[in-house]
Amino acid sequence: MQVGARQLLAGPDLVISAHRLVTPDGERSGRLTIRAGRIVELEDFAPGDVTLPDSWVLMPGLVDSHVHVNEPGRTDWEGFASATAAAAAGGVTTIVDMPLNSIPPTTTVAALSAKRAAARDAVQVDTAFWGGAVPGNLADLDPLHEAGVVGFKCFLLPSGVDEFPPLSPDELSAAMERIASFDGLLIAHAEDAAAIAEPAGPSYRDFVASRPPEAESRAVFALLTTTQRTGCRTHIVHVSAAEVLPLIAEAKAAGLPVTAETCPHYLTLSAEEVGGTEFKCCPPIRGAANRDALWQGLRDGTLDCVVSDHSPCPPALKAGGFDAAWGGIASVQLGFSAVWTDAAARGVTLVDIARWMSAAPARLAGLPRKGAIAPGFDADFAVIDPEATWTVDPAQLRQRHPLTPYAGQTLRGVVRETWLRGERVDGVTPRGRLLSRADPPRPGVRLRP
Repeated sequence: MQVGARQLLAGPDLVISAHRLVTPDGERSGRLTIRAGRIVELEDFAPGDVTLPDSWVLMPGLVDSHVHVNEPGRTDWEGFASATAAAAAGGVTTIVDMPLNSIPPTTTVAALSAKRAAARDAVQVDTAFWGGAVPGNLADLDPLHEAGVVGFKCFLLPSGVDEFPPLSPDELSAAMERIASFDGLLIAHAEDAAAIAEPAGPSYRDFVASRPPEAESRAVFALLTTTQRTGCRTHIVHVSAAEVLPLIAEAKAAGLPVTAETCPHYLTLSAEEVGGTEFKCCPPIRGAANRDALWQGLRDGTLDCVVSDHSPCPPALKAGGFDAAWGGIASVQLGFSAVWTDAAARGVTLVDIARWMSAAPARLAGLPRKGAIAPGFDADFAVIDPEATWTVDPAQLRQRHPLTPYAGQTLRGVVRETWLRGERVDGVTPRGRLLSRADPPRPGVRLRP
């Protein structure tokens, strides 16, 4: 029996069949048996309780490990209800919330408790949390780790909010030594303030010139040097400059515990097409040749993940020129379609997309049952119509404010349904759970192929 997506119902036991199903071993047809929200069996194709239309693809739910939810304290910027509704609409079944832009930031166990309380009855997708490493909270890192944060975010230059200051080189070294002592993970915004100038004017040309690739490469070099000395597991967030790729590749070849991510906007937009300040982010969107190099970095394994860096704000903060507007792009709902639009044209497959946007971010965050369609994993799915197209109308997005650089663009790939642990996400009911790093180890899906 073939049914439309609105008819897909979940029970305590469910068998789903798909002619196209993306697994860690490649795309195939198959039949999944789900019990208690988890995949228990993957067999050859045969009709099930639900059989998807031939053209639809069952992919693992996306895992977005870089989302700024901003609640509590700046809920007028976003919030758990709106952020997770947007995530679900984009096929994302798990997010990991960043520790800054909320008030208080997640730099103590008390702040983590406040954030979990705000999220508990609001989330439509599963949600985990990063802790923060800031000056003066060295003694808080162990307790936050024990409380279940998946790792620790730091900045190497001012973050843009006073309550989350950057680490000095000595503070970074001390934090990495402490985090390495319990085999934790540090994730870093790697730009060097000494290589950044105030924009000479309000234009995008002025802004991008003020944050040159050297700012990233100098910071990444310093970070990798400290990684080598401390042995701390290190992840570099939102790589925008292709100049850092050789540094990361060399570190990986030397066996350092280093991973790196980039974002949909760096892979799909270019400086040549930037319009208004809805395109502003830090580090900035660079030129088309740089964009091509980032794609190559994904193909060769230098870059591991593609995640949104969903960083929303009220429209008033995007007013003015590029010298004054808030730097952040809100795209948690649009990541799959934006990336797939460019990926398909470049010969990239849905298997690659699942590795970069599901398996690798789940592995990075230590979420043991997320990111793959295989026995033992949660039955989290994005049901994709990969050949369908749609035009982005900001007013129809589920995020709190209708600001996006993708407005008016026609994208390829429609998310028809999102399922969480075998139940269809209806866009209204908060069925998400709060996740912890303390979950048990999962079956072997590597971060890199």
